[in-house]
Amino acid sequence: MTPSLLDLDGAIAALAQGGVVALPTDTVYGVAASVDAEDGVSALFALKHRPSEMALPILVDSVDQITRLGVAWPSGAQRLADRFWPGALTIVVRAPEYLARRVGSPTNSVGLRIPNLDLVRDVLARSGPLAVTSANDHGQPPCTSADEVLETFASSSHLAGVLDGGLRDGAVSTVVDLTGPRWRVLREGAIATTEIADALL
Repeated sequence: MTPSLLDLDGAIAALAQGGVVALPTDTVYGVAASVDAEDGVSALFALKHRPSEMALPILVDSVDQITRLGVAWPSGAQRLADRFWPGALTIVVRAPEYLARRVGSPTNSVGLRIPNLDLVRDVLARSGPLAVTSANDHGQPPCTSADEVLETFASSSHLAGVLDGGLRDGAVSTVVDLTGPRWRVLREGAIATTEIADALL
């Protein structure tokens, strides 16, 4: 079936049924599946033609959702969350093996983020944590509009539909890893490494 535009209730319903939905974030459009839906996460990898060992980040609407996932949440993670969330910072922490494997992490860790967009946080509050990655074929530029998503995935059977949130073309998130004895920035994006250092000192 050809993907189509969804309203908020339609997007929530599709995610609850284990489907893959494209939605706006505070950076670009993403494609999402519930972390509770193993088949949905597998379909997300297939939709993107994404290598299965490239971990998917998880979007949440609160630290409460994070703790319910059973991940480690060190004091440094909370300091970063207090300073930069909601916002374009992905925090990588240790996680249970089943969760790490589900999202394609080759180590027992996952990347987590609270996005700075009311619409997607409304989705997350109702759906629970979502595995989300940019809406594009792997290696191609990310989609910045709902129409672009529909065009990119017009022939895909893996995408249930798109929640339209207007033009989304923000900077990519910075990714910081807190799993080792010392923190390290894996990707510098919207938040500078110097800002991360300032928050953690």
